[in-house]
Amino acid sequence: MTDGNVSASADHQAQAARLVEACRKIREQVSKIVVGQDEVVEQLLIAILARGHCLLEGVPGLAKTLMVRSLAETMNLSFQRIQFTPDLMPADITGTDIIQENRQTGHRDLVFEKGPIFTQMLLADEINRTPPKTQAALLEAMQEHEVTVGGTTYRLEEPFFVLATQNPIEQEGTYPLPEAQRDRFLFNVVVNYPSRDHESEIIDRTTSTLSAKIESVVSGQEIIECQQTVRLVPLPEHVKMFVLDLVRSARPKDPDAAMWVREMIDWGPGPRACQQIVLAAKARAIMQGRHHVTRDDIIALAHPVLRHRIVPTFNAEAEGVSVDDLITRLIKEVPSTSKQLL
Repeated sequence: MTDGNVSASADHQAQAARLVEACRKIREQVSKIVVGQDEVVEQLLIAILARGHCLLEGVPGLAKTLMVRSLAETMNLSFQRIQFTPDLMPADITGTDIIQENRQTGHRDLVFEKGPIFTQMLLADEINRTPPKTQAALLEAMQEHEVTVGGTTYRLEEPFFVLATQNPIEQEGTYPLPEAQRDRFLFNVVVNYPSRDHESEIIDRTTSTLSAKIESVVSGQEIIECQQTVRLVPLPEHVKMFVLDLVRSARPKDPDAAMWVREMIDWGPGPRACQQIVLAAKARAIMQGRHHVTRDDIIALAHPVLRHRIVPTFNAEAEGVSVDDLITRLIKEVPSTSKQLL
């Protein structure tokens, strides 16, 4: 190994060590406010490091909003929350051109008034309560990190994340997210009820005079550097083959698809699923102090990456088979060629 390679390797290890320490500090700060939900916080951190967006799904009162706000504070990022409602318009999100009079010249000029999307961490609360036209206002921002209004394109400040929530139990007056919108989210994270001990601690914290203050422990620039470090994590060829076999096996129209897949799955995940599960797995690996991705990283993240990219058939729903059940079966039945390589 040349001196240059040794130096580069040492730099990468130092960057990885800084990333691990940053994640430890972030978790420590968030735990001052949010009780439990360690797995959800970890998945949010993975999404941020992988430069992805998250869709959080859970019943009201599970601290979804508090969790997102706490992450923004500890990362010293600007934060905006939009409450999605049926009458919300696209301009309410992106902003709009308004006419203002120039006091010096007396002329009237069009001036762009920025909307709440011009932030670093955007919480889209109850995103499925607004019509598809307004939901679509987020598409360009999520994919390109920019907004176009009146023919002019405005760049968003980096790092930029959209963390959206939706309530799985109240379906009246909701508009299901279009497939193109859902596919822009790296993860669909299910937020479950806290354990008995955690719920007891929540009571103690919220019904007394106890109070905690979050400190900013990392900056936006450090987050960007961590995102670049994640992409340096190598992906072994056999793990890449496992990802390809897993994702492709979920497509009912694939020639090699199993018969049960054709019966239970209407639409399967596209290529973006492969890209995003690999990036997420790289982030998970480095957060755990490893410098390579393993099959376990892929399996650990398969459900949040794939659950919003698989559309079950009517037969699957009639039999009470959930998307998570389908993903679990897909993992178990990945073609034997991939398993032999592992």
